[in-house]
Amino acid sequence: MPTATVTSKGQVTIPKAVRDTLGIGAGDRVAFVVRDDGVVELRPETIDLRELYGALAGSGRRMTIEEMSEGVVEAVVESFGRPYRG
Repeated sequence: MPTATVTSKGQVTIPKAVRDTLGIGAGDRVAFVVRDDGVVELRPETIDLRELYGALAGSGRRMTIEEMSEGVVEAVVESFGRPYRG
């Protein structure tokens, strides 16, 4: 099991094996989720736009930018169960 040390500034370097498993790198955001049982989960907060490919079905009509944005948000929520907060 990978481990890390907390610095005096409260910083931790995420071990390479964990970064690779999560698919995260420099500049990516992560979320810390504290569960009721005291376990802390580390989750990537980045979304690969390729995962959204095909999420919006074409309706055959022209859409406004606002309608497109709403559709993207709905697809992200449907895929990930939460809105993206980048």
